Amino acid sequence: MEPKKNPKADLTRNSGLYFAIGLALVMFLAWQGLEWKNYEKDEAFNYKMDVDEELEEEIPITEMLKTPPPPPPPPAAPEIIEVVEDEEEVEETVIESTETSQDEVIEVEDVVEVEEPVDVDVPFAVIEDVPVFPGCENAKDKRACFQEMMLKHIRKNFRYPEVAQEMGIQGRVSVMFTIDKDGSITNVRMRGPDKNLEKEAQRIISKLPKMTPGKQRGRPVRVPFSIPITFKLQ
Repeated sequence: MEPKKNPKADLTRNSGLYFAIGLALVMFLAWQGLEWKNYEKDEAFNYKMDVDEELEEEIPITEMLKTPPPPPPPPAAPEIIEVVEDEEEVEETVIESTETSQDEVIEVEDVVEVEEPVDVDVPFAVIEDVPVFPGCENAKDKRACFQEMMLKHIRKNFRYPEVAQEMGIQGRVSVMFTIDKDGSITNVRMRGPDKNLEKEAQRIISKLPKMTPGKQRGRPVRVPFSIPITFKLQ
């Protein structure tokens, strides 16, 4: 049996397209209606600005009046001169000369030279009499004996800080100190890669014994000395 409805005459075939076009048209008209604005003529804003030109004021030219110089100061009053009668005798002041003639002989007492005490720092390398480390009193070369005893003292008292070992810190600490005029150790200074190593170097130097002070021209003087202490992990 053949269908009575012609498939070409289907009215719902393009209904979706027509619906979309109609919806878009309605939204466009609604948007135009919302955006429509109407301004009254009375409320129009005037963009013109009237600027009045300012007239230049004439500045009167005034002449500078020259002030007269101040009057000169009055002359000083003359000194009062006392009049002395001829009958009175005026004593004259006699000025004796302090210069001596060639014939006169001046006796000069013997001048005693006073030597000022030597109060300077003399380096260990140039001092005449080096400080004597205990045990080097009878050594022929006291300078070499001093350095050897210093190394022995460092080896004997050396102790690697545990904190530095755990952290793997090593390096060289430069130690500087002064052997004072009484043989004591003063002015100890350190410079190294770590504070723990510097403290250990200071502890070693603090254990140095009292020494015989160095002498320059036969007088005790302060002698600065420096030595490196190397901390190396095995």
